[in-house]
Amino acid sequence: MKTSILPEQCHCMSEVRRGVDATDRELLQLLARRFGYMRAAARIKEERGMVRDMDRKAQVIANARADAQRLGVPVEVIESLWDQLVEASIAYEMDEWDRIRNRSAV
Repeated sequence: MKTSILPEQCHCMSEVRRGVDATDRELLQLLARRFGYMRAAARIKEERGMVRDMDRKAQVIANARADAQRLGVPVEVIESLWDQLVEASIAYEMDEWDRIRNRSAV
């Protein structure tokens, strides 16, 4: 796999596209690790009701907003993406919680 160059080093669209594709692959690897943590949480949490933690959700989104601000990327876009990511993670964790305990969704 050819290593991509940094955005500011791109001189043509093929370099931009290679960079985007490489970044997407990296993001998927990171998301796979994040969902692995959701599987671990499902295994560790003793009660299904513990899966949805609105205080934690707010903290995760606030962290993402602060990082977006610091990095100079669109804060509102990142907030929306993280809201979707956290909700998808909660749904996945609930499914895993049920699967681990051989239960159907409650």
